[in-house]
Amino acid sequence: MNDSQLIAVLASIVLQASPLTIAVCGEILTERAGVVNLSLDGTMLMAAMTGFVVGLKTDNVWLGFLAAAAVGAIFAAIVAVGSIRLRQSQVAIGFVLALLGDDLSAFLGQNYTRMRGVTAPHGGIPLLKDIPILGPLFFDQDIVVYFAMALVVVTWWWLNRTQPGLRLRGSGERPAAAFARGVDVNRVRYLYTILGGALVGLAGAAYSLNVKIGWSDGHVRGFGWIALAIVIFGGWSPIRGAFGALLFGATKALATVLQRVFPEVSVVAFNSIPWLLMILVLLAVGSDYTERFIKAMPKRWQQPLRRVLRVSPPMALGTPFESS
Repeated sequence: MNDSQLIAVLASIVLQASPLTIAVCGEILTERAGVVNLSLDGTMLMAAMTGFVVGLKTDNVWLGFLAAAAVGAIFAAIVAVGSIRLRQSQVAIGFVLALLGDDLSAFLGQNYTRMRGVTAPHGGIPLLKDIPILGPLFFDQDIVVYFAMALVVVTWWWLNRTQPGLRLRGSGERPAAAFARGVDVNRVRYLYTILGGALVGLAGAAYSLNVKIGWSDGHVRGFGWIALAIVIFGGWSPIRGAFGALLFGATKALATVLQRVFPEVSVVAFNSIPWLLMILVLLAVGSDYTERFIKAMPKRWQQPLRRVLRVSPPMALGTPFESS
């Protein structure tokens, strides 16, 4: 593999990781507010189908993205109302919606499989795209990649450098204390659950309109669960979440390369590599053995390793809040 081929593979990894990054940022906003939305897989399937069909019918890719965001917002609103207003289990509602979105997308999209539709525009950023190595990787891409990179920065800044971000984190960490300081906790949770769902919807459309162009049954099945795993792996941080998405994209690319090198091996074996990696990563960040491993390291390495490998969710994640 020469240099140009290697750069092309790396650019493909960045492209494939971008929709996951968008979904991860959306779920981080939701969970940092204290709500667990497990409907991501069904949401992304419904959004991918809806975005593709709307784009196809209107010949407008932006309307496709808008429709997909609306689907994501609706699914998330159901989770929010069911858990906040009706006091039902967030996990149960999200899981049922995940199954519903899977079946509903297959039924409603059955007449649009294997069709050509509109695609997201591609365009390099002047000057930046000419930077050696980094230019082709990050600045000669599609609009989805640029949006994902900007979203990571904006999400991190919003969470850590703004007053609304502080209220958001307070609603997910110590809702009673936030309420005592004048924060309408449930209103914040409604807002960020729906916003996060809209971003997940955009991620679904980013696949059918940009990465895996078109629609077929199960087009992005499993990617929602991967996004949820990356949120945990990333410690509810958008920057670490973006690295997790890139890691998943790299394993997908590795599976493709290995399939070409070893054609006699079943493709199922190579396609399972990303899933096995996610399982190992989740075990690494949540196991007591990880702490034993850290303590066995030299003292100067222990604190950096602990920051990387040990993660903890928002303290009030999944816990309903009652103001009275």
